Amino acid sequence: MRKDILKSVKRVVIKIGSRVLTDDAGCLDMAVIGRICGDIAQLRGRGLQVVVVSSGAIAAGRSVLGLTEKPRTIPHKQAAAAVGQTSLMMAYETAMEPHGLKVAQLLLTSEDLASRQRFLNARATLDALLGFGVIPVINENDTVVVDEIKFGDNDNLSALVTNVSEADLLVILTDIDGLYSADPRSNPDARLISVVHGVTREIEKAAGGSSSSVGTGGMATKVEAAKKAGKNGVPTVIVPGKKQGIIAAVMSGQDVGTLFLPAADGLNRRKHWIAYTLKPAGRLFVDAGARDVLLNRCKSLLPSGILKVEGRFERGACVRICEENGQEFARGLSDYSAADIALLAGRKSSEIEELLGYHYSDVIVHRDNLVLL
Repeated sequence: MRKDILKSVKRVVIKIGSRVLTDDAGCLDMAVIGRICGDIAQLRGRGLQVVVVSSGAIAAGRSVLGLTEKPRTIPHKQAAAAVGQTSLMMAYETAMEPHGLKVAQLLLTSEDLASRQRFLNARATLDALLGFGVIPVINENDTVVVDEIKFGDNDNLSALVTNVSEADLLVILTDIDGLYSADPRSNPDARLISVVHGVTREIEKAAGGSSSSVGTGGMATKVEAAKKAGKNGVPTVIVPGKKQGIIAAVMSGQDVGTLFLPAADGLNRRKHWIAYTLKPAGRLFVDAGARDVLLNRCKSLLPSGILKVEGRFERGACVRICEENGQEFARGLSDYSAADIALLAGRKSSEIEELLGYHYSDVIVHRDNLVLL
C-alpha cells in the first residue's frame, strides 16, 4: 500500500518538531539537523522537491539568551523567537552547504494565508524557489503572532502548506514512533497504529493532548494536521525524527510510523482554503429545511432559511453555518454583511433589493463557496 501511494509523490512537505531539532539541554542538535538535511539531499537527488516546515526558533533562542527553561511570557517568547530564527536558519544553511543545496526562509502568519491574494503570492514564491532548486524553510512568524506561539500550531501550518505548495505527501518528524492506541508512557498495552484509514473520534481520543518543555504541540495537533491534509487528498506519515535514515525509510515504503490515508471525500484546493485556512468571523443559524437542502441537495443558502446571525463581519467573510442548537455543519463565504443578513433573515430572495436598496446575489452563501464539514 505505501509503495503504491509513494509512486506518484513529486513534492513533499517535511515538518520538523522542536524536540527533534534540539538536544537534552534544549540547544540545536547539529548532528540531527545534519542527518535530516542529508536525507533531504537524497530526496533532491531522486528528483523530488522538498518544502520544510520547521519549529525550533524559540528553543534556539533560549540557548542564545541563556534561559534555563522555556520562556513563559509572550514578550519573552517573541524575543526568543526573534533571536533564535537566525540561529535556526544558519544551522540549516550550514547543514545543506556540503550537499550543494541552498535554503530560503519564509515566515508566515495566519493572515498571510487567509488573504486569497497573499495565499496565491506565497504559492508563486514557493514554486519559484523550488524551480531554482532551493529548499524553502517555513516557520510561523512567532515574533508577531501571539496565538501561534500560545498554541504551537506548526503542525497545523504544515497541513496548510501542503495546500499552498500543492504537495503530494506530508511527513511529520516527531519524538515518538507514531500514533499509539493509548499513551505508551502510562499504558504498557499501547500498540503502534500502522495505518489510519480515517480520523475518527476514537483516533482523536487516542491522540490525547500533550506538550513538552521544548515544543508546544502534542500528538493531538499532529492528528489534526493529518486530518486537514487528508481532506486535501494528501497522505501523512508521522515518524520518529531522530531515528537515522527515517526519511529514506518513509520514501521507500517501509512500514514505519503511522500512515494516515487521504480522505475519500477530499476537497478541491479552494474549498480546503475556505474550510481550514480562513478564520470564521461569525455564525449563521439555519432551520431544518435549509440544513437538509445544504446537506442533501448541494444547494446554496438562501435568506429564507436563516434564523439569526451572530458576529460582526463584512461581505466576503468566512462564516460558520450552524443548526438551531449551534452545531456547526458547514462553512462558507458570505455574499452579505452581518448587518445585511440580520435584515434578510427569514425573507425571500425577491425581497433583497427592497429591504437593502441594493442586490449582490439571490443567496447568502453560494454553493461554490460552501464546504460541508
